[in-house]
Amino acid sequence: MTPFAHRHLLGIADLSANEIVQILDLSDTFLEISERAIKKVPTLRGKTVINLFLEASTRTRTSFEIAAKRLSADAVNISGSTSSTTKGETLLDTARNLQAMRPDVIVLRHTASGAPHFIAAHVDAAVINAGDGTHEHPTQALLDCATIRKHKGRVDGLTIAICGDIAHSRVARSDVLALGKLGAKVRLAAPRTMLPIGIETLGAEVYDRMEPAIEGADVVMMLRIQKERLDGAGLFPNTREYSRYFGLGLRMATHLKPDAILMHPGPINRGIELDPALADGTRSVILDQVTHGVGVRMALLYLLAGGSAEN
Repeated sequence: MTPFAHRHLLGIADLSANEIVQILDLSDTFLEISERAIKKVPTLRGKTVINLFLEASTRTRTSFEIAAKRLSADAVNISGSTSSTTKGETLLDTARNLQAMRPDVIVLRHTASGAPHFIAAHVDAAVINAGDGTHEHPTQALLDCATIRKHKGRVDGLTIAICGDIAHSRVARSDVLALGKLGAKVRLAAPRTMLPIGIETLGAEVYDRMEPAIEGADVVMMLRIQKERLDGAGLFPNTREYSRYFGLGLRMATHLKPDAILMHPGPINRGIELDPALADGTRSVILDQVTHGVGVRMALLYLLAGGSAEN
């Protein structure tokens, strides 16, 4: 196997197309472990992974914990409500104290953009960005690529539409970068108030209407409204009107290609950005995204923690 050139995973922007493919290929290998009767290999025995989640999470935190345990690493979970940050401890002091315990990997989710980069500059452990503010969510982008590759056989040459609250979505940014590096054509659709200035410089086509964005797309990914980041800003009149024009309902779905697949990074606000009948329908690969999340995170822990090839 080609050695992985990075000490940390802080963003998709740092990865080449070949490195992304390396992670995806390794992810496919590790995903097979999840199908075994005994879902554990000794690959990371003796390694310690700290999941420091200072922002709410279900899928990402759980899949990192499962990934570590399936590789036989010791997983330690710390949430915002149980950390000393609630007592006023700074992120730097938290990082230094964790470093003093000599972990091998620190997985960090934080509300502040750039927090994983800050931590990485002050610890010896490998750092994985599990979502930082509105900046990036690299592991989500990787699992999205893995899911698309599984269902479409490739990423290169596909047209992929990402629709919803683009301005506040770290997933959208990471996906645009990853999919673009793998040769996909990416379209973004959102109300004008939810389209960040200059987003097209990342290589995506930008639309302020849903219909032209999803017309002819091979993959449509819906995003939820990031209510926790809006700070009371009136970016749209109400959720009913937003759902009518920027939600994927049965009427809007008539614009989809017959073989288009539907994705969502979760959590879903059912009935707002995505009709339940579509979320649970035959086009949906949303639960497959969750499955691939475990494989991708196993691959990254292996590459960054220096695991053995024994399985």
